[in-house]
Amino acid sequence: MTDPHDPKRLEALDARLEALKQAQAPKSSRGEEHFSQANMAWRMVIELVAGLLIGFGMGWGLDKLFGTTPIFIVLMVGFGLAAGVKTMMRTAATIQAEQEAEASKLNAQATAVDDNAAKAADDERD
Repeated sequence: MTDPHDPKRLEALDARLEALKQAQAPKSSRGEEHFSQANMAWRMVIELVAGLLIGFGMGWGLDKLFGTTPIFIVLMVGFGLAAGVKTMMRTAATIQAEQEAEASKLNAQATAVDDNAAKAADDERD
């Protein structure tokens, strides 16, 4: 039978408990997460509207310069819309990559805790 005060087992138990505490500790409150998502949504809306307004402004200026009334406004608003959507998609991809990296990190921590628990159980049986 093993000594109940075995330092290796106590250190392994302490490491497992610390890893579990870190994995289960709340990263941020639900309210902060909600506001963060709202901020990202507003950022995307602003990017789209900015693209439209810049396109409209450029089209209006070109129409005034060349004396063609609706042609450049319609054309540039279309380009502004395309640019705004492209920027929104890039922002969404960045947000998704950040969330996947965080999920992967949490998964790795959980796997490490499971591995340590299995190792400790094997050591206990020996």
